[in-house]
Amino acid sequence: MQIDLKERTPQLIAIIGVLSLILIIAVVYIVSKNRQITVMEQQFAVDKQELEDEYEAISMQYEGFKFSVQNDSLLYKLENEQAKVQRLQEQLRMTDAANKAEIKRLKDELATLRKVLKSYVQQIDSLHRLNTELQAKNEQITRQYQQTSRTLSQVAQEKEQLSEKVTLASRLDATGITVKAVNDRGREQKRLSRSSQFVVSFLLAKNITAEPGERTIYVRIMTPDGGVLTKNPGSTFPYENGNLQYSMKRIVEYGGEETPVTMYWDIEEFLMPGTYKADIFADGSLIGSRSFSMEE
Repeated sequence: MQIDLKERTPQLIAIIGVLSLILIIAVVYIVSKNRQITVMEQQFAVDKQELEDEYEAISMQYEGFKFSVQNDSLLYKLENEQAKVQRLQEQLRMTDAANKAEIKRLKDELATLRKVLKSYVQQIDSLHRLNTELQAKNEQITRQYQQTSRTLSQVAQEKEQLSEKVTLASRLDATGITVKAVNDRGREQKRLSRSSQFVVSFLLAKNITAEPGERTIYVRIMTPDGGVLTKNPGSTFPYENGNLQYSMKRIVEYGGEETPVTMYWDIEEFLMPGTYKADIFADGSLIGSRSFSMEE
């Protein structure tokens, strides 16, 4: 029996050695794997924290706008965007750092939020530049008042004109106005007897401060004797404290960029030679005029 134990001892030692080696390798692997998992968890946590910081930065930027933006309509839009950011912040806070799909979705949302924020920054910068110009003009007027001892009524009138410029800045402007008469073949004519249409063309100038959307454009063609060309005496639009007759109207989709517009008047009545005038209106304001002469 003693001889058997002595003979098996080397085998047992070898088996124990192998098992010990396997155990050591397993422990090293588990420790290494745990370290990798810990590092990954830490990296996930860092990535999530960075994403939270970026959301917080955007939210704080919207918060800061509240103290510098005086336009109620724009302020309302900014508050809505900030609320959206805060909703996504809350979703991010409730998301597990290891949830790659949700973290990626929130990163994509962040990229969209940055684009929206950039567009608002451009609008706000434009308004700030306008306010700075108006403030500089106001200071100039104040200095002129001190130098020339203007009356209080004159100063009040000039300040009122400055405040009106803020409103005018968001109004449309018609540029490049052309008015011509053409025959049935579309060829330009100088004589009324050869003309079948008046063609009024112009550009609505670029204005990023103007509210985008549909605009109703009115054109009022005045005859040499002071009359208005109109197909229906009831074709009127509100202007200042009353109503004006118009010759033509058209609804235009305006998005803040330069927009071409062309309108046509069919000559179906007797017209006298002389100087005509085309006035263009939008949003209750006169945005452009052009005079043109016609021969008999």
